[in-house]
Amino acid sequence: MEAAVIDLKHLEKSFGKKQVLLDVSFQVQPGEIVGLIGPSGSGKSTIIKVMLGMEVSDAGEATVFDLQMPQRALLANIGYMAQSDALYEQLTAKENLIFFGQMKGLKKQELNAEVTRVAEVVKLTDDLNNKVEGFSGGMKRRLSLALALLGDPALLVLDEPTVGIDPALRRQVWAELKRLKELDRAILVTTHVMDEAELTDRVALLLGGRLIANDQPAALKEQYQVSSIEDVFLKAEGE
Repeated sequence: MEAAVIDLKHLEKSFGKKQVLLDVSFQVQPGEIVGLIGPSGSGKSTIIKVMLGMEVSDAGEATVFDLQMPQRALLANIGYMAQSDALYEQLTAKENLIFFGQMKGLKKQELNAEVTRVAEVVKLTDDLNNKVEGFSGGMKRRLSLALALLGDPALLVLDEPTVGIDPALRRQVWAELKRLKELDRAILVTTHVMDEAELTDRVALLLGGRLIANDQPAALKEQYQVSSIEDVFLKAEGE
């Protein structure tokens, strides 16, 4: 079996007296889409920040590609989309893509092709030369996703990628994630849209900082004797 791309072991994290993560362990393998599911404040974003080296855990270990983050050399291999859009508002969408592509080390010839490709995936081709300050919230989310997809990284970490995106485009985004999975990319997606959880290979269910389930959607539905991941979640929450 290939080595896990993400390997979290017994993570603990508190902010002041509030414990946000309690003994969280799970892995993401190449060619796998894992959905990290939970209500707001359950610790999803904290897991991502610890994993990427933006926060330090109080206990446990988080490795990405067998290394503890942050590792500047790994950044080109990771496509990260944060919950809040970190975009240069005064620049055009294309200028943002070129800037972040250069940061990832993409060469000029490769970069132009990549900008065209990712803009097409998120349906921003017609807006590439417009300044981001004029974009709607949904357009900014789409641009943030395009930035994460640049350079075809081996690992995608997407924090609520489809918030504010219309259903047709959401379907297209998931089709792209499935395509990348077939290319053996590892994908971690956080979402509170429960029907999206059905599209993942494995659901990691986080509640009150604890990982209360970690299995294939079908197995979880069978375990909890329900017909949807939303019902799994509600039943788990009530236990």
